[in-house]
Amino acid sequence: MSTSRRALLAGGAAGVGLAVAGAVPSLAQAHPNQPRPSDDHKPFGPLVKDPAGILALPAGFTYTIVTRTGVSKLDHGQGRTPGSHDGMAVFDAGRDRYTIIQNHEIDPGDEHGVPHVKGTVYDPGAIDAGGCTVITTDRAGRNYGEFVGISGTVSNCAGGPTPWHTWLTCEETDDQAGDAWEADSGRTGVFQKDHGYVFEVSSDGKSDPRPIKCLGRYAHEALAIGTDKASIYLSEDASEPNGLFYRWTAPRGVKLGPGVLTRLAPNAGTLAAMQIIMDDGSVLPDVAYLTSAQLGRPFPVRWIEVPERDAQTKPVREQFADGQVTRGKKFEGVWATDEGVYVVNSYAWEEGDLPADAAPHDGMVWFYNFRNQTIQLVTYFPHQASTEAGSAPKYTDLTFDGPDNVTVTPWGSLVLAEDGEGASHVLSSFPGGPTYAIARNELNDSEFCGPTFTADGKVLFVNMQDPGLTLAITGPWEKYLG
Repeated sequence: MSTSRRALLAGGAAGVGLAVAGAVPSLAQAHPNQPRPSDDHKPFGPLVKDPAGILALPAGFTYTIVTRTGVSKLDHGQGRTPGSHDGMAVFDAGRDRYTIIQNHEIDPGDEHGVPHVKGTVYDPGAIDAGGCTVITTDRAGRNYGEFVGISGTVSNCAGGPTPWHTWLTCEETDDQAGDAWEADSGRTGVFQKDHGYVFEVSSDGKSDPRPIKCLGRYAHEALAIGTDKASIYLSEDASEPNGLFYRWTAPRGVKLGPGVLTRLAPNAGTLAAMQIIMDDGSVLPDVAYLTSAQLGRPFPVRWIEVPERDAQTKPVREQFADGQVTRGKKFEGVWATDEGVYVVNSYAWEEGDLPADAAPHDGMVWFYNFRNQTIQLVTYFPHQASTEAGSAPKYTDLTFDGPDNVTVTPWGSLVLAEDGEGASHVLSSFPGGPTYAIARNELNDSEFCGPTFTADGKVLFVNMQDPGLTLAITGPWEKYLG
């Protein structure tokens, strides 16, 4: 280990949800009519138990169930709402209504898989698998309809909204054509096409189920489009070896817009992986070498081109030698602002998660600055070590860990969805400030997914992956986040 890396590891942390005070990104507004953030952050009150046993919220907040797996109906006789709700985006549809485009993280042969609907199917061999549905709702969470936007895809995990109000959905897999699949039910099949791509889904029902091959083929998690509309930042949730954080840069003269990505050639632009550069000029091999001692410290970033982005002979992350790029266990949520992009690492403490001498952690939130081309750690969840040798960590309803999806609120703060141990929460996090619980799952220990605010700040939509619920949460958000 280099001297500089040893120095970085000095000064470990204790506590939960630590954040840097001082040098943090100022969050520019993404919409001119959104409310402005303030520096006076009032903590949310205690979470009140739900008589229905579904969602605990602070006093003054309420929720409505918008869709429920296997219960709410799809339009045009397409069946019922698929399962495993995950990433999503919400757009203003006018007349006090909203359009949600929602992922379903499902492998083939599932009882509640996304049905194949003519014109939406990518791979006919991916039967009852993942995809997206499009939902119309309002501030009260009333369901005005839901239909299939894309089908025949696999394990649609997260993705990212576009400035032109479409959704880029990501497959978290690298299955290939000819691979056989078998569901828990015993159903079997064979993939007819390669998987591990990004697809663009619109809210108007005009499907174009063609993969965006220029963004690479790997276990995609989430992405965000840069303010220049010529770059995209993408995360990879993978291990053995750990995944990477990528930047795709459009060909010279190309500006992104409706349908542009789908029309580009498979080798268009440049897909590159992140290198975090240390004081001695070396590449940080894994983000887990950094701890709360480095909160707020900017590190230079370089980008190294992916040799073979379609990964026909070797997975993309394996095309780089250890130490050539900066890896991370569970690169997860990604969200852009005018100044840069947030990216989350969910945790790294299990056997095999960590390289030698790295520090276990229960979550990291990073901010990459577009102009400076630097990255800094803005929130850090120290690992809650077990008190018993060889046993799992002990987590309580007041312990936060495993941040996953992330969104920036209209007021500039962050909302994180937990996918960790113990109770699952939706969290409000302020870079440079504290972390609070917004909601707690009282139904089971399922993760929350896809938190997204309406542009006017009136409604937070979030998913409970199991049993598959879309929830609309309303209340005095501006009192706590504004």
